Amino acid sequence: MTRLDQELVNRGLARSRTVAATFIKAGRVTVAGNPTTKSALPVDADSVLEVLPGHEEDYVSRAGHKLAGALDHFSQITVAGKRCLDAGASTGGFTDVLLRRGAVSVAAVDVGHDQLVDSLRHDPRVEVHEGLNIRYMQPGDVGALADLTVCDLSFISLTKVMAPLTLATKPGGELLLMVKPQFEVGKDNLARTGVVSSENERRRAVALVAQSAVANGLSLDGIGTSSLPGQEGNVEYFLLATRVVSEPAHKIKGQGSMEEDDGAVDKLLAQLWP
Repeated sequence: MTRLDQELVNRGLARSRTVAATFIKAGRVTVAGNPTTKSALPVDADSVLEVLPGHEEDYVSRAGHKLAGALDHFSQITVAGKRCLDAGASTGGFTDVLLRRGAVSVAAVDVGHDQLVDSLRHDPRVEVHEGLNIRYMQPGDVGALADLTVCDLSFISLTKVMAPLTLATKPGGELLLMVKPQFEVGKDNLARTGVVSSENERRRAVALVAQSAVANGLSLDGIGTSSLPGQEGNVEYFLLATRVVSEPAHKIKGQGSMEEDDGAVDKLLAQLWP
């Protein structure tokens, strides 16, 4: 017996378990003619499985649509011809989008193993760095500095990885970071469902990440809401920033003032919360 989502991948009916789970959750999968929404449903190798017609995933995972939406929102970002870093690559949704938009190379980094889909794993433009904890990453761990860094991390605050992400990006390079309030505000501020329902708490989460970005030598260029929700329906955001110094700001004497930093954060927040 095999899990339904894995069996869909085994039969070539889905490109990854993430895609398979999306099909199942949408009610598009039938087992012996009966619809099911249970990804872990055990099925036999000879079970009759069908994926009903519907909107197909354009990317290897749902996350790809999030990044594509963010890149469309921040139209000033150019991916073509750039070296990119995908922090928290997982199955490769972000990496897939970057390659389709013309990235010359992508360093796909994840603390886990064997998650990246084979089509990306064997793509010569992709450098796979598995088992690497972003929090302790050094610039040399992933080769040349990135022109563009994108990030999709879970179960850790972005404030804990802002320094290594900054140092892995070229001075003048851009960082497009997905802010997930559910991992920024603390468990005490989550509903039982894991959702950050308070608008004030979501704003605070973005503020904390923005403050960390400024403290690490980044300029704040924009903020936008993700085109798709996150886990359990959480509202998520994309923060665009640029590395403007060669070292984190807190290591450089006279790099801005607290008032200037607070003003930059307030200006950013006003884009979503006037």
